[in-house]
Amino acid sequence: MIRNTPKAIALGAKLRAARETAGISQRMLAKQLRLDQSVVSRSESGERVPSQDEVAAILDAVGVTGAERDEIIESARDTSGSPWQGADLPEQPVQLAALLDVEQMTQDYVEWSPLVIPGLLQVSSYARAIMRAAGVPDGEIETRVAIRMGRKDILTRKKAARCTALIGESALRQMIGGPEVVVEQLDYLLAMSGLRTIDLRVVTTGTDWHPGLYGPFVLLTMEGGVSVVHLENARSAVFVPDEDDVAVYQSAVLELLGIALSPEQSTELIRSEAERIARTHDSHVAEVDQQRS
Repeated sequence: MIRNTPKAIALGAKLRAARETAGISQRMLAKQLRLDQSVVSRSESGERVPSQDEVAAILDAVGVTGAERDEIIESARDTSGSPWQGADLPEQPVQLAALLDVEQMTQDYVEWSPLVIPGLLQVSSYARAIMRAAGVPDGEIETRVAIRMGRKDILTRKKAARCTALIGESALRQMIGGPEVVVEQLDYLLAMSGLRTIDLRVVTTGTDWHPGLYGPFVLLTMEGGVSVVHLENARSAVFVPDEDDVAVYQSAVLELLGIALSPEQSTELIRSEAERIARTHDSHVAEVDQQRS
């Protein structure tokens, strides 16, 4: 069985949640099933993939029955390295939970975002503006923003992940949320670029063809060198764990780094853009005030 795939991590998260809901410790469950506690721990983390029979035994021990039991057992059928697309509504929360778990295990995080600021580097006002414009129901926006802000933990925790943010120049000029929000966002990028674990690089417009033109992607590398790619669009997301497919994105990262501005040039461009937007906004506000007076 392939370990540490997003599907394996999602299965482990379901087993952990079921055990915790039942109020049973890993040690108690292991004793009940006559297993070593490390087997239970590794199954819940995705490092070890239990068989469907083992999953059934675990669920019986923690009292999971009915449709929930059937669904979890079915999810143990295929935890391989095949792409996992979460287009259906029931799949989306499971895949989001898997993404959060994968991010917590990530040592190297690389994101190519040509048109918007990468999610892990967004300020709340910027993220909120995106979600509101995208038609996310008002009742869900704050929860989603909180989740996105919480994901930043991997950048500031004690063993912070190394983050390479490759940002398209166009993303710096999109007026998402208005000038004040954009200036706040760009100032935040400048602040985060000062962290030693963050490599912030801008890919300018007007370059020759490069693989980043196919679209945005996130490349996550976990302990042991296991890597997966996460792709997202307006209606769905997909994990790509196949080694050959991942290698294509790893090559794309190298090409993007080869054409990107240096860290120093990137921060200078971001600073210049923030100052330009602020000046234009201040001038416009002053003009409006003058017309009103």
